[in-house]
Formats: sequence, structure tokens, C-alpha cells
Amino acid sequence: MDSSPEQPPVERMARLRPPRQWLVLLALSLLFAGLLEIAALPAALLIGPMLAAILAGTNGATVRVPRPLFGSAQAVVGCLVAASISADIFPVFYNEWPLFLGAVIATVAASSLLGWLISRWRILPGTTAVWGSSPGAATAMVLMAGAFGADQRLVAFMQYLRVIFVSMTAALIARMWVDTSGIEAPAIVWFPAIEWMAFAAMLAVALVGGLLGRLCRLPSPFFLGTFIFGTIVHLGFGVEMQLPQWLLAVSYALIGWSIGLNFTRPILRHATRALPQIIGSIVALIAFCGGMAFVISRVLGIDPLTAYLATSPGGMDSVAIIAAAAQNVDISFVMALQSARFLVVLLVGPSVARLVARSIKE
Repeated sequence: MDSSPEQPPVERMARLRPPRQWLVLLALSLLFAGLLEIAALPAALLIGPMLAAILAGTNGATVRVPRPLFGSAQAVVGCLVAASISADIFPVFYNEWPLFLGAVIATVAASSLLGWLISRWRILPGTTAVWGSSPGAATAMVLMAGAFGADQRLVAFMQYLRVIFVSMTAALIARMWVDTSGIEAPAIVWFPAIEWMAFAAMLAVALVGGLLGRLCRLPSPFFLGTFIFGTIVHLGFGVEMQLPQWLLAVSYALIGWSIGLNFTRPILRHATRALPQIIGSIVALIAFCGGMAFVISRVLGIDPLTAYLATSPGGMDSVAIIAAAAQNVDISFVMALQSARFLVVLLVGPSVARLVARSIKE
């Protein structure tokens, strides 16, 4: 057996058999998640596996989360969000639609400007930065970018790096913002007694919602389909869903691994030159959305953390996990604004990207 010490770490990791790669990934995930839990950081069960997967992916890991498992994890989080939505979301939409529309338009405009500048300054080739800067619908943007001549690898790098930055920033702010002095966190019940009707309802919503999402060809079909169907069932028919902590933990890990394992060394090397500018654009977008959150908090008088999570330019599933983990957050308001931006990005994102790309070529 070749045990040459000069063998690059990336090759040593790649030569491990898949079962051993999964064991390494699981061990690192437990370590990171445990450390983040000890630090009482929200969404530790998502961010810990995500960091472990980045470390493994950039050191040559070849394993990937199977699509059915990733879809199932998204469906579970969709059920979590749907079960957390109350009827109060409709008055929120009705009463605050001008504010929601303004926030969404401002976010899309800011992200498009950042993408235009990166492309205009030739930091990234072609229209890559325009697609990579889109604030949401990461998977859909990556898939559509290739059809319009952008570098899918760099678009994926920008999109998933933004998701990670936004998730980490939102989790850290949630940790710093929430005053937990004198408050004892409730003990986590990992294996509660199963309420079979509620548990079966959750499984049925996940299955039917995911299938409907696929049939309707929704982007992120398992998450969005389950979220929409689960919300209808939950609000319209009063159906309760049980999501045991062990199931949520597994789902969070699968999502974190799916994001983190996309970061391989070739992709990172390909983006090394542009990394400072990419990070700068992500930080600028986070800061811009944070400024909007400050204005919304002052205008509406709502909790600042709720406003920040609502305007945070990250994936809906990551924000939902963080919002659910933080105390005193109005998840209905958060998901109302997140859903509005998500849908607007899907509807107008490609048109905006083509318009900005055309201006760059001219």
C-alpha cells in the first residue's frame, strides 16, 4: 500500500472508500455541531454539517448526498415551515404589501447592480456574476445560468457561498441579539413519543407536496411544493404535523452536506482570484438588507431580529431553520417576506439577468 508522505491530502481523501468518507464526514459533523451547540449557536445542526462538508469537499471527498435523500430533507423542512405558519400571515401580506414589494424590488436591484459591477470590471467572465448575485433560488439560478452562457461552476460557487455567509451571519446575529440571561433553554427531547396521526400527516404532506412540486415543475420542488401544500392543509383544514427532533437533525445534516460538498478544490482554485470581490459583494448585499431591516423595524415597530431574518438574502430553508431556533421571532412575517422575494426572483430573475447581461455587452 502506498503511504508516501508527499501525497497531497486531496488525493488521500479521494482514495478512501465511500463508507469511510461518510464516517469521516459524520465524525466531523458531530464535532462541529457539538461545538456550536455548546456555544448555543442557533441552527448548529445545519451549520455544523455544512462546515464539515466544506472541509471534506475541498479535501477531495467524492461522496454526494443522493437526490432522493436531499429531496426528502427539503420536504421535511417544508413541513416545518408550513406547520409554523399561522393565519396571521395573510393580514401581514394585506397590510404591508407596499413595504414587502419595496423591499423585494430594492433587494433585486441591489444584487443586480453588484453583479453588473463585477461583470463590468471583468472580475468574472461573461454574465456569471449577474446570475451568481441573484438573491435566492440558488439551485434554479445555477441550472438556468448554463443555458444563457454563464459558467455554472462559478455561479454555483457564488450562490452557495452566499447561502453559507448569510446562514452564518444570521445565526451569529440571532445568537448575539437574543438576550438569554436568566432564561434556561428547554431540554431537547430527541426521541419524543410519536403521535401517529400527526406524524403520518407530516409524512403524507411531505410525499404529496413533493410530488405536486415535481408535477408543477416548481424550482426546489420538494421544499416549495411541500411548503405550499402543507400550508394549505395546515391552515385550511387544521391538520397538525409532528416533526420529531431526530428527524429534523437528520434533515438539517443532509441539507448542510448537500451545500458543503459542492465546494471542491478545483472550484475554489477557479475562483481564487475573484474571491475577495465575491465576498465583498456578498457582505455588501448582507449589509444592504440589514439596513432595510433597520428601517422596517423602526417603521413597523417589530422585533429587529424578525426584520433581519425576513430581509436576509439567503435560502428560505436555512432562514426557516434559524428563525425556528431563535426565540421571540415572528416566523409568519419572516416567511411572508422570504416567500415574496423568492417568488419574485423566480419570476423576474431570468429577465433581469438577461437585461443586465445585454447592458454589459453593449
